[in-house]
Amino acid sequence: MTLAPGFLRSGKVRDLYRLPDGRLLLVASDRLSAFDVVLPTPIPDKGRVLTGLSRFWFDETVRLIPNHLLGTDPTDLPGVTPAAAAELRGRSMVCRPVRILPVECVVRGYLAGSGWKDYRSSRAISGIHLPAGFRENDHLPEPIFTPTTKAEVGHDEPISFETMTGLVGGALAEQVRDIALRLYRFGAGVCERAGILLADTKFEFGVGQDGTLVLADEVLTPDSSRFWDGAAYAPGRPQASFDKQFVRDWLERRAWDKTPPGPTLPRDVVEGTRARYVEAFERITGASFARYLTEDVVA
Repeated sequence: MTLAPGFLRSGKVRDLYRLPDGRLLLVASDRLSAFDVVLPTPIPDKGRVLTGLSRFWFDETVRLIPNHLLGTDPTDLPGVTPAAAAELRGRSMVCRPVRILPVECVVRGYLAGSGWKDYRSSRAISGIHLPAGFRENDHLPEPIFTPTTKAEVGHDEPISFETMTGLVGGALAEQVRDIALRLYRFGAGVCERAGILLADTKFEFGVGQDGTLVLADEVLTPDSSRFWDGAAYAPGRPQASFDKQFVRDWLERRAWDKTPPGPTLPRDVVEGTRARYVEAFERITGASFARYLTEDVVA
């Protein structure tokens, strides 16, 4: 992007700008992060998948919690050129500034990923003790809230709910836990009707200037969630997925120590990843991704 005067920072995937009136511009790139390393190979249109899906979910969940999204039309931005507007189209969101909470709010409905690793080592995830006998990727009796740190560098680390209360305060922590679980259950229901299992996901919340809790960043995307093919699901083995597990699996087969720089992705992995992200978009929203690319509408 070329909006350098308002540039604030780059994350692993998104670039953040402050507009002259104080609003924020969030731009989703095509960068892909795996094992907390930004890989050198972009995934074409990935940023537009993340933005389009987040826009869909912000609209669907506004009855549960307000969010930070204000607009998506890049031609409304002050001083934007036609070339910049075309680059921003479909991958940018104008958002109200909020104070982001210093925790990642993870909800798990299935025992997968780092949750499975923690369960195997201690039979507990973020201080929540689980009974013996679960297999990898088993469906949990009830979704569980398993917060983590929000690391600027390196890996997020699981924390207990009690630790979270020390970071944000007891009343706010309880509010966040309640709404995160409600959002997960709502999202899981929408995904299930599309033939997708929402194994787990992470939310980001902020506090607005009026003290209101606000849903922020991205919501229920293939970057922030595990999406499994419901028709192929079977616990105790890897799952067919519509997220970046496809890339993680390829990386695990490489002689790579999971430190920068990451390996260059081959063409078939790039194309396979893009196809999975696009399928998640179309199944969940019921919309055409090709139409989103040309018309910038999720419909």
